[in-house]
Amino acid sequence: MIRRLAAALAAGACATALAQGYPSKPIRIVVPFAPGGNVDITARLVAPGLQEALGQPVVVENKPGAGGTIGADQVVKSPADGYTLLMGSNSTFSVAPALYPKNPYHPLKDFAPVASIASGPFVMVTSGGAPDKTAKDLVARAKASPGKITMSSAGTGSSNHLVGELFQEQAGVKFTHVPYKGSGQALTDLMGGQVDLHFDQITSAAGHIQSGKLRALLVASDKRVASLPDVPTAAEAGFPKFEATNVTGLIAPAGTPRDVIDKLNAAVQKVIAQPAVREKLAAIGAAPTGGAPEAFAGYIREDFAKWTRIVKDNNVKVE
Repeated sequence: MIRRLAAALAAGACATALAQGYPSKPIRIVVPFAPGGNVDITARLVAPGLQEALGQPVVVENKPGAGGTIGADQVVKSPADGYTLLMGSNSTFSVAPALYPKNPYHPLKDFAPVASIASGPFVMVTSGGAPDKTAKDLVARAKASPGKITMSSAGTGSSNHLVGELFQEQAGVKFTHVPYKGSGQALTDLMGGQVDLHFDQITSAAGHIQSGKLRALLVASDKRVASLPDVPTAAEAGFPKFEATNVTGLIAPAGTPRDVIDKLNAAVQKVIAQPAVREKLAAIGAAPTGGAPEAFAGYIREDFAKWTRIVKDNNVKVE
């Protein structure tokens, strides 16, 4: 017992020493997707501020593949010392673990949430020349012709596919799902009229909406988005229970010392409080979130349960 107590005290002393000297070298933020998307944009937006707040270089590294699971798995298998972090999003901490029975990590066991950074709702879009002026128009047309309305996605099991399943469930309607290998081609075919609708992140769709190539029927949130002020919320469009947002935040490997987590959390709060950062987030249809590590952990727990139910109830499977 004495030996075990001594070992525990020694481990605690080592963790405290690590935290007191943290950070003493560059910090790496792994983005588990290709450059240019919402998660990558968020990481590169906050990295300079984190570098200033922490006094060490903060490097963003893209590790795409397998729906974000390759990069996420690399982070959870890294030393739990605060020097390798994940820029997480719903795709990696909720959708992938809910979808893949053999996902290499568990979001409630292998993650040490640091801080939520930003949140942005999904937007329901059709082509600019589509006959539907409102979401209710589209739903009415779908009910009148079951199976005729087509819904594109970035692939079976992608976040926009599951958001579409959630909408169908709550609207009492059924679309024909058309999966693509990424949102780019899905949006191209939507603008060309080959498919009828798509649920996308505002980051990807805003430019096409503003140009008139796409028509936004609703944003899946309880508040209108500053970059799309004329687009109604889901409740305003007649679907009060429909809410689907994309949340990004920093995640460390499980076992990272609490003092290190607290230093990182404080740095995130400082960065997202800056007016310039808040303005840039608003420009991509997102809003700063922040909060304690426990709040982010609670959100991940609830979101994982939500998408696990959607996957099960709609029998969503990846071939």
